[in-house]
Amino acid sequence: MSYLVLARKWRPKSFDTLVGQEHVVRALTHALATGRLHHAWLFTGTRGVGKTTISRILAKALNCETGVTATPCGVCSACQEIDAGRFVDYVEMDAASNRGVDDMASLLDKAAYAPTRGRYKVYMIDEVHQLTGHAFNAMLKTLEEPPAHMKFILATTDPQKIPVTVLSRCLQFNLKQMPPGHIVDHLSRILEQENVPFEVGALRHLARGANGSMRDALSLLDQAIAHGAGRVEELGVRDMLGSVGEDQLYALVEGLAAQDLPAMLAVADEMQARSLSFEAALQAFASLLHRLALTQFAPQAILDLQERAQLEALAARFDPEFLQLAYQIAIHGRDDLALAPDPYAGFTMTLLRLHAFRPETPGEARGTAGSAPSGGAQRARSLPGSPAPAAAAAQTAQMTQSVAPRAAAPAAAPTPREPAPDPEPEPAAPAAVVPAAQTEPPFEPGFDARYEPVLEPDFEPPFEPPYVQTAAPVAATAAREQAPKPAAAMPQPAEPIVWNGALDDWHGMVAGMRLGGLVRELAQQCELLGFDGSLVRLRLPETHKHLAAMQSTRDKLQDALSALLGRAARLGIEIGAVASETPAQRNQVEKQRRHADAVAALEADPFVREVIERFDATLVEASVKPL
Repeated sequence: MSYLVLARKWRPKSFDTLVGQEHVVRALTHALATGRLHHAWLFTGTRGVGKTTISRILAKALNCETGVTATPCGVCSACQEIDAGRFVDYVEMDAASNRGVDDMASLLDKAAYAPTRGRYKVYMIDEVHQLTGHAFNAMLKTLEEPPAHMKFILATTDPQKIPVTVLSRCLQFNLKQMPPGHIVDHLSRILEQENVPFEVGALRHLARGANGSMRDALSLLDQAIAHGAGRVEELGVRDMLGSVGEDQLYALVEGLAAQDLPAMLAVADEMQARSLSFEAALQAFASLLHRLALTQFAPQAILDLQERAQLEALAARFDPEFLQLAYQIAIHGRDDLALAPDPYAGFTMTLLRLHAFRPETPGEARGTAGSAPSGGAQRARSLPGSPAPAAAAAQTAQMTQSVAPRAAAPAAAPTPREPAPDPEPEPAAPAAVVPAAQTEPPFEPGFDARYEPVLEPDFEPPFEPPYVQTAAPVAATAAREQAPKPAAAMPQPAEPIVWNGALDDWHGMVAGMRLGGLVRELAQQCELLGFDGSLVRLRLPETHKHLAAMQSTRDKLQDALSALLGRAARLGIEIGAVASETPAQRNQVEKQRRHADAVAALEADPFVREVIERFDATLVEASVKPL
C-alpha cells in the first residue's frame, strides 16, 4: 500500500475533530440541529485552514444515512464515499481550471435533476474568485433560487474579488489562521498516534514556519520526520528550516541587557557558520522584543505560563523606552538588509545600533554620577574637541573671577564690546587655581583703544583697480585678527537643585531621587500633599492620570522615595486638581525665564545690534538655547 501523507491521513472527519474554527463549527452545528439550512455557504481564509475539510463534513452531515445531523456516523456508504471522493451527488469543482461561462452552464444544467443516491446534491466550487464575470452572472439566478435538493458551497482565499451580488446570496464564514499553540497540540497528538519520538521545541519551530496553516504544518512535519530518520528533534528541525533557535534569541537579549557586545557578535558568528537566515533572525528577534514589551504592560496576554515567567525575568532588566527603541531598530535593520554589503554586515550593524543607541536619563544628561538603570542609558559621551570636565570648570571659574571685579566697580558709561570669538576647538589647558588678588583686572589702560572695532568705510574708492591693494587695510585687518579678544559674557548655567532635607520641598526631593523616564514624569506632575506616618500622599492632575496607570511605575517611585528618605515609605496618589506649583510647572517657568534672559542678552550685545542694523537681520528667538 502506498504511503498517505499526513495532511490527507489526518484530515478531520467530523466537526468534533476540527481544530481552530470553533466559531464556524458552532454556527453550522446549530443550523443542522434546528433544520435552518441555507442554500449557499461561502468559506474564506488562507490556505490550509479547513475550507475543503468543512465542506466535506457538511456534505456528510446533509447526506448521512442516519439523517441530517451535526454528527455524521462516518460508517455508512454515503459518509465513506464522500471521504473517498467518489460520492456521485457531491461534486468538487476547481474554479481555476473551470472558470468559463460554458463550464458553469454545464454544471448548472445538472442541478435541475434530483440526487442519485443522497438526500442533497452538493456543489463545492473551490477558488471561486477565479471565475470570470460572465460565469458569475450565469450562476446568479440559480444561486439565488436553487432547487430544494441543491446546496452550494463556495471557497476562496480572496473574497474581495467576488462580486457583491454573489456575496449577498451566501452565508459567509471567515476561517481564522491557526494559532501556534493549536498547531503544536494537534501535531503532538498525531505524532503520539504515529509512535514517532519528538521534542516540543521542534514542534514550535514547525508551527511558526507554518504561518497559521495546518496543512503547511503537516507537510513540514512529514519533511521533519524524513529529515530526522523517524525522529523529530529541535536541532534537526532548525537546520531544516534554517531558523534561529530560542537559545540564540535569548542569548542576544541577555547580551543586550548586560551590554556585552562580544557575546552578541558571537551569536552572529554562530548563525553565519550555520548559514542561518539573518532576515528570519531579525524577524524572530523583533517578535521576542514585542513579547517583552507586552510582558511589561500586559503580562496576562502571554498565555504560556512558563514563557511568561522567563519573559518577566528579562523584561525587568529593561526600561520600557529602550524596548520600544530596540524594536524600531530591529524592524528597520531587517528592511536595510537588502541595502547592506552582505546579510552578515547588515545584521551586525543592527546589533551595534542596539548597543550604541540607548535612552539617556536626566541625571546622566547633567553629568552626575550614578549607576545606569537596568537595560538603560550609558553615560553621555563628550563630543570630539569638547573640553574635559576639569578644564571646563577652570574656564568657568576664570570667567567668574573676571566678571566679579567688573560688577564691583562703580557704574560707568557702557563701552562697546567685541563680538564673541569664533568657536574654534582649542586644546584644553590644565586647570589652575589663581588667587583672586593676583588676577589681572579685566580693563587695562588703553583697553578701549586697543579693542575698538575698525569699521570699513561705507563707500568704495572710485575706479580702484581690483588688482591694486594698499598696505594700510591689510595691516589693519591683520592687526584686528591677531589682537586678543575678550571672552563674551555668557549667561551662567542653571545651578543644580539640591535637596536640603526639608519634607515639604517636593521639588528638591524629585531632583534628589534622580529619576528617569515615566517615573520622573510622574513625580514631576504630582503635588505633595503631606506625610501620614510612612504614607507619602501625592495628587496628580486629571490630564496626567495615565502616568499612574502602571503599577511598575508607582513601585519604582515608591522605592526611590524610600531610598531618599532612608526608611520604608508607602505611596498614595489621588487624582484631582492641584493647588500648588508642581515641579514640572516650576521647571517650565524657569526654562522660559532663562530663555528670555538669553534673548535679552543677545539683543543687548553691540555686535548683534550692529549685524541687525547693517544687514537688516532678524534674531530668531526660537533658535536661542540658554546654557
